[in-house]
Amino acid sequence: MSSHSDERASEMRDLFFQSAQELLQALNVQGLALEQDAANAEAVREIRRVVHTLKGDSAACGFRELSDLAHELEDVLSPEIAASGAASLPEIVLSAADMFDAMCAAYRARLEPPNGDPLRAMIWRMAQRPSAPKVLGKMKPNFAWTEYEQLAMAEAAGRGLHVYEIAVSIEAACPMRAAGIALLKKVLQEAGTLLASVPEEPRWADAGHVEFAIASDHDQQWLSNKCRVPGVVAQVAVEKFVPALELTHEDAAAATTAAAPSAVGSTQAASAPPNNHGAPDAVVNRIAAYAENTLRVDAERIDNLLNLVGELVIGKSMLHQLLHEFTARSPKDPLRAKFADALAFQSQVLNALQRSAMKIRMVPVDQLFRRFPRLVRDVAKLCGKDVTLEVSGQETDLDKGLLDALAEPLVHLIRNAVDHGIETPSERSAAGKPDQGTIRLHACHQGNQVVIEISDDGHGIDAAAVLAKAVARGLATPEQAARMSETDAVEFIFEPGFSTAERISEISGRGVGMDVVKTTLQKLKGNISIETRPGRGTTFQLRLPLTLAIIRAMLFRVAERLYAIPLESVLEIARAREADIHRVDSHEVLQLRNEVLTLVRLSRLAPAATGHGDGRVFVIVIGSGERKFGLVVDKLVGEEELVIKPLDETIVASELVSGASILGDGTVVLILNVGEVLRKFARARINPAAIPAAGNGRSMEATA
Repeated sequence: MSSHSDERASEMRDLFFQSAQELLQALNVQGLALEQDAANAEAVREIRRVVHTLKGDSAACGFRELSDLAHELEDVLSPEIAASGAASLPEIVLSAADMFDAMCAAYRARLEPPNGDPLRAMIWRMAQRPSAPKVLGKMKPNFAWTEYEQLAMAEAAGRGLHVYEIAVSIEAACPMRAAGIALLKKVLQEAGTLLASVPEEPRWADAGHVEFAIASDHDQQWLSNKCRVPGVVAQVAVEKFVPALELTHEDAAAATTAAAPSAVGSTQAASAPPNNHGAPDAVVNRIAAYAENTLRVDAERIDNLLNLVGELVIGKSMLHQLLHEFTARSPKDPLRAKFADALAFQSQVLNALQRSAMKIRMVPVDQLFRRFPRLVRDVAKLCGKDVTLEVSGQETDLDKGLLDALAEPLVHLIRNAVDHGIETPSERSAAGKPDQGTIRLHACHQGNQVVIEISDDGHGIDAAAVLAKAVARGLATPEQAARMSETDAVEFIFEPGFSTAERISEISGRGVGMDVVKTTLQKLKGNISIETRPGRGTTFQLRLPLTLAIIRAMLFRVAERLYAIPLESVLEIARAREADIHRVDSHEVLQLRNEVLTLVRLSRLAPAATGHGDGRVFVIVIGSGERKFGLVVDKLVGEEELVIKPLDETIVASELVSGASILGDGTVVLILNVGEVLRKFARARINPAAIPAAGNGRSMEATA
């Protein structure tokens, strides 16, 4: 029994931490909404509901410090506070979200939770502030019942009883509020079965608003009239309860058990300390109901599944290779057609399995994006700026591993946009802009890639200042700087330690943020581009593969070496004569229809070794964003589905290679990192020199 109880307690803890993240995110969202409109009663109601749930769930798991602190916050979240438009309330709510998050992290790590006294002091100060003059208006009930109380109410309604929710505001001049509320409770107990009440009895003396849930045979009007105790009750609202949950028989039984103390008085239940083993059975039923449609699987198991699917893809390539060899040897053998049909069926099933396995790891980017409104708010407040965040494309799916890895780069980009990109209100006003700056975060699918854009309407990046700093640091000579375009110049901000900030602040100025962004994008086989317009703002565009596991690629040979490039980067393939290739400013170009295309040669031999005896070469036109290059290759091999395998840096130490794969015949093929190839050769146009790469195991020379 003890082992079973421990297992159930552990399961409850895991569910608590999972649901707590959602609750804390909702707390952040509503806190920001309250900051925009301090008198937003609906936001206060939702905050109170979240805090109430967090209090109950944490108490059921034995997290007393968190439960007590949430209890104290819930006490001050009254309709009167919302009506008074307390300016300190949004700050308290956001601070509470941070404190609760820190406590959850400590509980998860089985450490001592942080001291909640600073938050208590903020709550106490707000509770002591003078109240605004009361204006008797229409009362807005909260009805923020716990899920256990909702279960009890739904069970009563399921048995055919009339269940009502009653909200009562207490007269401000009532001299003995606790006695008045006790009298009101007694009246309701005589009118039916009392299922729940808020707040609890110890807080009646200061309560200005109380709520009850009751199962009664009387109608709403009768109950409303009965509740109007002279000298005690100012307003009454009675609403018919509508169940939000469909209960199973087990849920109903648990609800009856959980509701029993409320029906006869909650003094004994309130005095009992919460613990894991004494939690109501309703919690266990909630777990069972939740588990019916949700299966929580460790990420490592999904990774193992994807690795096995990848091995099957390699096996499929081997079978295709064997079929090709069998066809060459015995083209008329009747078994050949049967082998081909069986292989086609196997490929069809494997493709479906691959898609299904990929979808398991796909999650909407909203899981990441919803963290950033709070980040923008905090950084803007620290900088003395007024900034809003507009988010779109939240439903775009991305691999969970990629999404987690993107968190840090996006934090750096958004912080920089607020600190460096957006001007102060006075500067914006002088430039004829609205005082409030705007940062836009957008995500979408383009082919087999995910595109994430972070843009602002600030003053843009000063390319001249960036170039001057680059020259001063020795990253470029004055002659090279003179030949650089604005697009090439601004990319110096990705250099390690590079910063144009005149001072180092808590937010930025150390030159490490953008370097982290670039490094992370390279590890994720993605790339980043910048578009900036002086006085109008800057846009950072991140492009990433949907997954890092399996891609379709174009295979080709250069100097008898086999390479691959992701198929989505290939714009077109052209054939050209060596005589049509010209050299301009130390780099080769080809006129392809009405545009001049810069050519790139990858070879460990001299450039002249590339090409055929007839003087004709293949040119694979590759592009990323606005950049476009032609990759000169000796021979096209064809398209192939490749399973990407990471490479040890001691074997291939080059940013130009993103990974390797194994073909059906055992041949190893290197996969080029298109974004880094384009970046390197864009820089080579200004400073023509050999660029280290990777091709024959250790290095690959590249000339442009």
